[in-house]
Amino acid sequence: MSRQPNAQDTVEYIPFEEFRTGLPHGRFRVIVNPKLAAPFVTHFTLATQLAIAMIGSGIAAALAGYPWIGGFLVVAGILLRRVIKTQAPRILLYLATHVPSVYEKATEHGVMEVRRA
Repeated sequence: MSRQPNAQDTVEYIPFEEFRTGLPHGRFRVIVNPKLAAPFVTHFTLATQLAIAMIGSGIAAALAGYPWIGGFLVVAGILLRRVIKTQAPRILLYLATHVPSVYEKATEHGVMEVRRA
């Protein structure tokens, strides 16, 4: 049996400008899927590539005789990834209110759901 979507399964599309102006006034309720938000934000902000570059530079600096700078870069690269994972829903909400393409992709792929309050 195939299941037909009904009106309760679909969510009304809200344009970006309406979302951006209405969110601070409490006109919308935003639901962010935390399991999908972390990979989405990581991909959009290129956090993995930046962390790898920081860790690699840190290792190179430590091998070149600058252990404090190298250690700092390695720790900063590791912390960057952890902060992105734990704060992904907040980062996504911030990006969605400032970048139209993030809002479109997040709502389209089910990472974020916007409903009228």
